[in-house]
Amino acid sequence: MGNALLFIFVTVVIYYMMKKVYARFYTPLLSPIVTTTLIIVVILLTVHLPYEVYMEGGKWIGGLLGPAVVALAFPLYQYRQTLKRFFWPVVQAVLAGTVVGILSGALFAYVFHLNQKLFLSLLPKSVTSPVAMDIAKAIGGIPTLAAVYVMIAGIFGAIFGPSLLRMFNITHPLGVGIGLGSASHGIGTVKALEIGKEEAAISSIAMTLSAVFAALLCPFFVAVLL
Repeated sequence: MGNALLFIFVTVVIYYMMKKVYARFYTPLLSPIVTTTLIIVVILLTVHLPYEVYMEGGKWIGGLLGPAVVALAFPLYQYRQTLKRFFWPVVQAVLAGTVVGILSGALFAYVFHLNQKLFLSLLPKSVTSPVAMDIAKAIGGIPTLAAVYVMIAGIFGAIFGPSLLRMFNITHPLGVGIGLGSASHGIGTVKALEIGKEEAAISSIAMTLSAVFAALLCPFFVAVLL
């Protein structure tokens, strides 16, 4: 129990410090999720501490992911009229984003000649971790590896997503929210919240819908592509 409390404390302190750094030097490369993860990895490697030992405390932080996702219902409620007004465009855009997310994973696996297990683990990379792990298990992939791909997709989306959206002149809250939520799930939604509450509301619904669509579509694409 002592180790668990220590690792929770260390993680929270590092994240708090990295948020301060991010606020001071506002650049995507200093996103607290990225810098905190890197620092913790370096610490574990330096002191030769097994990941399983760190997760004695880390699992409690990870357990907060569920309540954090549920808390996103509040901005959804705040902007429920917007969602009602744009319901079908949101559904169509998220469906398109989900398909692109799955096919991009398949293309990556094909280009780099990944074996079948890695291929199947990569397909659900753009949905939230618990759902991605279940999908990977159902289609024959490796759930823990799927979670790693999800984290990588989320971090890259949070770092480069806003810049790409600006590059293509996508500034409407609907476009920003759908882009971040359907491509980068929870991490993208946190980034959307930095941009605005409306973007976060759209992103949270995009994250939820993309998880549903991916669960339905991944087995279909596996049957077609393999």
